[in-house]
Amino acid sequence: MRLIDTLHMGHEHVIGAWLVDGVLVDPGPGSTVDRVLEELGGERPRVIAVTHIHLDHSGGTGTLVREWPDVEVWVHERGAPHLADPEKLLSSAARLYGDEMDRLWGETLPVPRSNIKVLGDDDRLGDFRSAYTPGHASHHVSYLHEPSGTAFCGDTAGVRIGDGPVLAPTPPPDVDLEAWRASLDVIAGWDASAVVPTHFGRFEDVGAQLDGVRAYLDDLATRARELDHDAWIAAYRERIAPAGEMKAIEQAMPIEQQYAGLRRYWDPPAHRSRYN
Repeated sequence: MRLIDTLHMGHEHVIGAWLVDGVLVDPGPGSTVDRVLEELGGERPRVIAVTHIHLDHSGGTGTLVREWPDVEVWVHERGAPHLADPEKLLSSAARLYGDEMDRLWGETLPVPRSNIKVLGDDDRLGDFRSAYTPGHASHHVSYLHEPSGTAFCGDTAGVRIGDGPVLAPTPPPDVDLEAWRASLDVIAGWDASAVVPTHFGRFEDVGAQLDGVRAYLDDLATRARELDHDAWIAAYRERIAPAGEMKAIEQAMPIEQQYAGLRRYWDPPAHRSRYN
C-alpha cells in the first residue's frame, strides 16, 4: 500500500493518490500526471478507482489511460458519462476556476468507454467493495480494501491534513447534507481499521474522523443557512486557525467555494442539476 503525494502546484499534502494491490485510487488531476508516473517508476496499475469526477481526484484519468490502454476504470454510474465525455464537467469547473483551469488542473482527456467499469450502489470488486456515498457529490463512491480493512473515501470522509481539524469540503454544485450523513453511516458500517481521505493521509481513528465530519456538517455547514458570507468565512477561518498546514487546507478546500456550495444547498435554484 503506497501513498503518492502528487505535489499539486508544488505543495505537499494537498492531493494523495494510493496504489493498493494494483489499484490506483484517485490519481489526481492532469497537472500532476508526470509526478504520479515518476513515483510509480514503471509499475502499471490494473485498475484506476475514481471516488468521484471532480478534477482534483480524477482529472488525470484519461491521460493515464492513454499511457496504459488496458487499464480498467471504476466510477459510479452518475459520473461515468462525464469521464467518457468531460465537456460538461469542464464547463462547470470553468465557472469556478476561470482562467486558472489550465494551471490548476492541466489537460483533461476523455476515458474510452471500453475502459470504464460502471459501478452502482454496492459492488464487489475482488478484494475491494464499493458503496455509493453521495453528499459531497452526487456521483461519489467509497472503496473498502477488505484484506487491510482500509476505506478509501475521497471527500466523503472529509479533509484532514496533518494535525489540523477534520473539515467537510462543500463546493458547488451538488452538496447534500442529508445524503452526506447517511453516507457516513455506510462507511461506519464497514468497521474499517483505517480511513483514507484524498486530502490527505491515512488515519486509524476512524470513528473520530467520521464524527469530525458529522460535527462540521452540524455546525458550520448548518450555520451557512443563517450567516451571511463574511460572518461564515470568519467562523470558518476561526475553525481552521489552529491548523499547522493552512496553505494545504486552503488549496484542497478553496474557501469561497465552501460557502458557495452550502448556499446552493440551502437556497437551491430550481434548475439544480449537477452536471447534466
